[in-house]
Amino acid sequence: MSSPNPSHPPLRIPIADLLRKTGAVRDLDVSARIADLGNGAASVPDDEPVRVEGTLERIGEGVVVRGTVHAPWRAGCSRCLQPVEGTIDVHVDELFETAPLAGETYQLDDDALDLLPLVRDVLLLELPTAPLCRDDCAGICPECGADRNVTACECRHEESDPRWAALRSLEL
Repeated sequence: MSSPNPSHPPLRIPIADLLRKTGAVRDLDVSARIADLGNGAASVPDDEPVRVEGTLERIGEGVVVRGTVHAPWRAGCSRCLQPVEGTIDVHVDELFETAPLAGETYQLDDDALDLLPLVRDVLLLELPTAPLCRDDCAGICPECGADRNVTACECRHEESDPRWAALRSLEL
C-alpha cells in the first residue's frame, strides 16, 4: 500500500505521468479513512480505512479505474438491534474524464484523479439497508421488548386490525 503523502489527500492520485501516453497502466493500492459515510442503516466506521486496489489505465477519453473497493461496515440488526458488522468488496470499472457526463463518469482534473466520489458512490450503494445479525433472527417482541433470539416470551401476538381478516383467508 502506498504511504500517505502530506501534499495531497490519500484518495487524490497524481496522474500527470499517466496522462502522457495512451495505453499507459499503473497499479493502484491506497487506503484512507472516510468520515460520515452511511445510509442510515449501516455505516463505514470513521476509524477504519477503506482500501482501493486495482489499476489505472490511460485511454483516449481519460483514465479508467479498474479494481476493488474494500470497506468494513457496522450497524444494528434491523430486527433485534444487536451490533452487526461485515465487509464490502465491490468491483469498480469506471471512467474519469475532463468533461464528465453527470451520473455516468467522474471528473478528471489536469494532473490528479480524486477517487473519493467513486468510493462514496459504490459504498453507499453496497451498504446493507436492512442489516441482520443472522438470516433467521427472531427480533424483539413488540409487546414486552424481549429479544426472541435469547428467550421465548409469553406474549400473544394477534393481528388486531380486522380490516386484514379478508386477506388472511385468501389461499395463494
